[in-house]
Amino acid sequence: MKPNFSLRLRVFNLNCWGIPYLSKHRADRVKRLGDFLNRESFDLALLEEVWSEQDFQYLRQKLLPAYPAAHYFRSGIIGSGLCVFSKHPIQEFTQHIFTLNGYPYMIHHGDWFCGKAVGLLVLHLGGLVFNAYVTHLHAEYNRQKDIYLAHRVAQAWELAQFIHHTSKKADVVLLCGDLNLHPKDLGCRLLKEWTGLHDAYLETRDFKGPEEGCTMVPENCYVNRQELEQFPLGIRIDYVLYKAVSGLYISCKTLRTTTGHEPHSGSPLSDHEALMATLCVRHSPPQHNPSPTHGPAERSPLISVLREAWTELDQGMAQGRWWATIAGYVIGLGLLLLGLLCALAAGGEIREVAVLLWTPSVGLVLGAGAFYLFHVQEAKGLCRARAELQHVLGRAREAQNLGPESQPALLLGQQEGDRAEEQ
Repeated sequence: MKPNFSLRLRVFNLNCWGIPYLSKHRADRVKRLGDFLNRESFDLALLEEVWSEQDFQYLRQKLLPAYPAAHYFRSGIIGSGLCVFSKHPIQEFTQHIFTLNGYPYMIHHGDWFCGKAVGLLVLHLGGLVFNAYVTHLHAEYNRQKDIYLAHRVAQAWELAQFIHHTSKKADVVLLCGDLNLHPKDLGCRLLKEWTGLHDAYLETRDFKGPEEGCTMVPENCYVNRQELEQFPLGIRIDYVLYKAVSGLYISCKTLRTTTGHEPHSGSPLSDHEALMATLCVRHSPPQHNPSPTHGPAERSPLISVLREAWTELDQGMAQGRWWATIAGYVIGLGLLLLGLLCALAAGGEIREVAVLLWTPSVGLVLGAGAFYLFHVQEAKGLCRARAELQHVLGRAREAQNLGPESQPALLLGQQEGDRAEEQ
């Protein structure tokens, strides 16, 4: 590799809001998206909420000359909605489906049916290994009473762990997607602290777009403005994050976003704004040598966010176990009712009434059983993530040399985590 090595990478990211039969003007917006991507000719285009595989196949054919490599990440019942288009050959790809993804009985939200995930593709560019990730986390819906907070924190942790474990041979790491997290939210801070990823909006000196980098703005005609009443400027939940290994330096030269409309036609491509970043990778000069991701000076914020995440997952786990217990009582009562109905039917006194009540009673038991099994699975998933956080937190404390006074609490927490896993 030459000492004056430099590589530019143009990246596009968009949550396409492509829900069949529900998203407004979906076919027209997909067509205009294809025209826009062909016109701009990015190195990478990473998309979310392409829920229809037909839309992906349409884009694949339309973009084939400019983006010969493409992949659609399939998961869940509806699908992850994630896909990528690349000007460069894709060497490898894989995906990780998040363990927790909302509740199946919250049908009007639908996140559980999507099988949300993180997709990874590996590119070889200029002798460097690029790991590019695309993801979409659970939506928020209600910020004041967020029943999905523990799930979203668990997803952020799984995402951070997946990146951590799959990027060890990579020279450059890139993450794009709709995180459904505000910049100061717990999940976002956890992801950045553990992976060491940098935020393109915060790092670039050349930004053009809405104030504060918002990616859902009231000027967009597809946005429900009532949902943005607390945020008159909009919200920033879509990100371009990146980092490079020691010996390389990566910077965001420019970052552009749409501002409620597509630059050429004027109509929005989606209810989200598109992100367009130009990244530059080069040999890092001595004064820019990146420090270790988790050096001693950075341990304090890491420990703080790990502790905060551990607490949130612990509360979510307790809630899951509580619902499982309630469902267990309902199952017991349902079985008693079924036994009583069988006895009444056998006696012949009120057989017709017993037969009429038999079907709803069986439905109650089966429904409560499904409810019980789901929340048991939820509690175990949160327990697993909490145990991982506990272990990382313990290692971080040891490296920080907090002293013997912190060890009893640490050992107690570890023992509680071990007992929870045994249960």
